[in-house]
Amino acid sequence: MTADDSFGRLDDDDYPAYTMGRAAEMLGTTQGFLRAIGEARLITPLRSAGGHRRYSRYQLRIAARARELVDQGTPIEAACRIVILEDQLEEAQRINAEYRRAAGPSGLPES
Repeated sequence: MTADDSFGRLDDDDYPAYTMGRAAEMLGTTQGFLRAIGEARLITPLRSAGGHRRYSRYQLRIAARARELVDQGTPIEAACRIVILEDQLEEAQRINAEYRRAAGPSGLPES
């Protein structure tokens, strides 16, 4: 791996750069909360060579949204389901927008 490859990871939202302790600190929550959303299958942290959980920035954004819902009184299982559905809706809207762009103004696929 070159130095350029290492620096490229700084911008990679999927790179598992954060330990469980650091992730909990950044989110203002507990490690138990991170374990709970992992058990609910909202996020699946990668494991270091030593077996420690590592979280990416993308996973931290998802965890932060779940925490917002839990802080508002939503049960953790329901909060995780809501976040999953929000993520699926966002992806479907992105795909739909791509199809619309590809179809052009006539509504038919351009050739």
